[in-house]
Amino acid sequence: MPAVVLVGAQWGDEGKGKATDLLGDRVDYVVKFNGGNNAGHTVVIGDEKYALHLLPSGILSPGVTPVIANGVVVDIEVLFEELDDLNARGVDTSKLLVSSGAHVIASYHRTIDKVTERFLGKRRIGTTGRGIGPAYADKINRVGLRVADLFDPKILAEKVEGSLDQKNHLLVKVYNRRAVEVDEVVEELLGLADRLKPMVADTGLVLNQALDADKTVLFEGGQATMLDVDHGTYPFVTSSNATAGGAVTGSGVGPTRIDSIIGVIKAYTTRVGEGPFPTELFDANGEYLLKTGGEYGVTTGRARRCGWYDSVIARYSARVNGLTDLVVTKLDVLTGMEKVPVCVAYDVDGTRYDEMPDDQSAFHHAKPIYEEFPGWWEDISHCRTLEDLPANARAYLDALEDISGCRISAVGVGPRRDEIIPVHDLVHARA
Repeated sequence: MPAVVLVGAQWGDEGKGKATDLLGDRVDYVVKFNGGNNAGHTVVIGDEKYALHLLPSGILSPGVTPVIANGVVVDIEVLFEELDDLNARGVDTSKLLVSSGAHVIASYHRTIDKVTERFLGKRRIGTTGRGIGPAYADKINRVGLRVADLFDPKILAEKVEGSLDQKNHLLVKVYNRRAVEVDEVVEELLGLADRLKPMVADTGLVLNQALDADKTVLFEGGQATMLDVDHGTYPFVTSSNATAGGAVTGSGVGPTRIDSIIGVIKAYTTRVGEGPFPTELFDANGEYLLKTGGEYGVTTGRARRCGWYDSVIARYSARVNGLTDLVVTKLDVLTGMEKVPVCVAYDVDGTRYDEMPDDQSAFHHAKPIYEEFPGWWEDISHCRTLEDLPANARAYLDALEDISGCRISAVGVGPRRDEIIPVHDLVHARA
């Protein structure tokens, strides 16, 4: 103990990789428990920048055992590409464990993802086209492929055939595409099995035994709260549970073993893909946040939609995750602004909402109610305590803490590994 869950508290891209890296030298295991290679973490160590998509960020911390747990969908080719890249840069990846129960993304999942999104047209979800949704759909429909299946050619062939039975009708008769050959897929996947096998383990057992031995385990969520399939802005969401509850189902570690839950949140808000975004900016301020914050997707390269901090979403995230701590990132991006607005509530057709509307239509029509705070001009990248910050920056953080309903335990003041202000200990066991 302790077991710590770390999740994004907005729509993703909040800087979870940096927060994970901050904890790296105090953590024994870092676990990716949901999602696939449809999101990315950027970690800057010295002059080196690492972009991770499928691998847990903890793989960059010496001594940490990185784990891809059962709740993840794994594109094995992407996994090998990331490992090869890190190995070429001198990073030790030999401790990586992959759950035997994790589901596998096959080539036909990517095909289905891309053609379906194009077919939807204006109703598109804004997926990355990497097969994540179709792989999760197969999981729920009980026709999915799991990592363990790759080591039994007969079982693998039967499962691929069963999965493609309906998909080929869809591809040929609806999307006017050629059918996918079962043998081609099986041969492709079997060709990956030998390299993967040494990494495969019963990761649920490994993690529970680690906690029994008083090891510290960090559960790292992919995507973020507002993209959670149950609690996000449905249907503009991902296909897994990106909230803290997903750490339990996605890893095989029981809820009574979780000690603290950290939410990572930007000092402003961004979103990638389609869907409502009440504080989105379409003016020079939005352009400033985009360029100054380098707001481009790690995985897709797409420009992120940018807006002011939304405390309604922050409060919602604190509630559905049971957050114990917030890590605020990219405070430095706001430097140079005369005024910094914060959304404190929504107006929906004349009705004030202080909490997240439970009606998706209401959220689509939500207009932000802002409170403005004075900005600051000083360079804050060198600050390492709250007292080092300009008075207006401290006042802004105090306001965010108050209206977000959760204590701020760390503040990012720049992209580098050491450009962060620790406020409270992020690794703590329950009293």
